[in-house]
Amino acid sequence: MADPRFFTRAGPFTLRRLAEIAGAEIGNGADPELTLEDVAPLEAAGPGQLSFLDNRRYVDAFAASKAAACLVHPDLAGRAPPGMALLVTRKPYKGYALCAQAFYPEPSPAAGVSPAAHVDPTAEIGVGTSVAPGAVIEAGARIGARCRIDANAVIGRNVQIGDDTRIGACASLSHCVVGARVHVYTGARIGQDGFGFAMDAAGHVRVPQLGRVIIEDDVEVGANVTIDRGAGPDTVIGRGCMIDNLVQIGHNVHLGPGCVIVAQSGISGSTKLDHHVVLAAQAGITGHLKIGAGARIAAQSGVMRDVEPGAEVCGSPAMPIRQFMRQVALLGRLSRGKGSGGDGRDG
Repeated sequence: MADPRFFTRAGPFTLRRLAEIAGAEIGNGADPELTLEDVAPLEAAGPGQLSFLDNRRYVDAFAASKAAACLVHPDLAGRAPPGMALLVTRKPYKGYALCAQAFYPEPSPAAGVSPAAHVDPTAEIGVGTSVAPGAVIEAGARIGARCRIDANAVIGRNVQIGDDTRIGACASLSHCVVGARVHVYTGARIGQDGFGFAMDAAGHVRVPQLGRVIIEDDVEVGANVTIDRGAGPDTVIGRGCMIDNLVQIGHNVHLGPGCVIVAQSGISGSTKLDHHVVLAAQAGITGHLKIGAGARIAAQSGVMRDVEPGAEVCGSPAMPIRQFMRQVALLGRLSRGKGSGGDGRDG
């Protein structure tokens, strides 16, 4: 159960209603009017609580669980303990996410501008928007309806923010246009100068960064992420992208819709990712590359060449993941003296 000091629970919900929310089918013999009051992990769940099984590693925990109901893939439904009500779906984790959102909805902001905020008279604040103490909204900024601007956030001159967007505490936005239903987490920096200069022995010369950052609808930007504005072309974050904490995105980068960028990854300037690319943690991509749709970059990979659509790459320099694994296996055999027919001794 979530700590009620920090989370407010809605509900209860019937099994029928949760099936509608999750897009799941009620399992044979389950009571559609069964009342569920909360969500919980398999090991901790008990009467009145809903859990889920998405990973085969936890089948034993599923079989022993005391949860009243569980979201489960049809292939694993037969492992359920007696008496457990099932919500059967091919996407149990997504179903759980939707049900958990129903039990713990995002609280609506208390509309109004705090007297301790600093809002320029020329700024526009939409109906139902909340502006917390210490927030700064500069001249010409336009904030949509039902937004939430948290404490000490800075919204720069002429920045535009769409409806139902949340800007976290101490985040700063400049030179950007932000869409609807975007969540920018605490401490993010959006729209600052890109890292652009002409190298010269007499002293490097800074190149003015004259583009913007465009963030489309339904994007999440994690805590302490930095997204540089373009040097001339814009930096673009496509609709539905999910960006984890501590990610660096350089100037002129273009992310297509639905990309997932995991913590501590970095994307150098002018690289373009097509739709639904995944970068695992600490991946690095050099500049001016093209990463094809659906490509997957393994953790700590260093990408120095274009990546084909749907490819999976690993290593530094990155290569097809099967090739990387073969090389690792070969190095392992060589280190044990089994790779070349020798006895493994020097000399």
